[in-house]
Amino acid sequence: MESNKKIRVTIFEDNTNLRKGLMFLINGSDGFECVGAFANCDNLTKNMMDTKPDVVLMDIEMPGINGIEAAKKIKGQFPHIKVLMETIFEDDEKIFNSICNGAEGYILKNTQPSQILASIKEIYEGGAPMTPSIASKVLSMFKSGKSFDKNEEFNLTDREQEVLKCLVEGMSYKLIAEHCFISYDTVSSHIKNIYKKLQVNSKSEAVVKAIRKKIL
Repeated sequence: MESNKKIRVTIFEDNTNLRKGLMFLINGSDGFECVGAFANCDNLTKNMMDTKPDVVLMDIEMPGINGIEAAKKIKGQFPHIKVLMETIFEDDEKIFNSICNGAEGYILKNTQPSQILASIKEIYEGGAPMTPSIASKVLSMFKSGKSFDKNEEFNLTDREQEVLKCLVEGMSYKLIAEHCFISYDTVSSHIKNIYKKLQVNSKSEAVVKAIRKKIL
């Protein structure tokens, strides 16, 4: 991130106190700017065009258009905008549906302020932040008996499967490099190969396919 570049964040949160608190947190922190805060998603397209955010912080349970539907709409119209879901739920289906609709990260509402900022920065830089409890829920989908689709053979190498598992866990490229004892550039190369083999174009799509096809 450029030294003078602030990450532009738009908030969708129906709880007034929480919405104001997030605004103060973001505007009071170096490198961040809250460019809009809304109590619902009724004017979602206009809100996006007016505020031009880098990252959207989206409450999963919104009145009217809920956060999952809003994430799908944002990613359909503005695919470059990163969507970070904020939730009090650890429900498998809600998390899975959020992934399917393009959200790149998930945090719980009781997340510490410093971690909220770290998650916004991570998702802006291409990571897929998840709180440990939510990451464990995503991983549980692999171990559950859910039959989303039959498994297919994608010819992933052992290392590629390991890197894909790290992606599902929400690790950034840097963390994957440290976890697998490989360089950042090697991680990037593996992920490009994974995308090609899975025929996807983003982390969220790779995670969805991994879950649906029970690849890991």
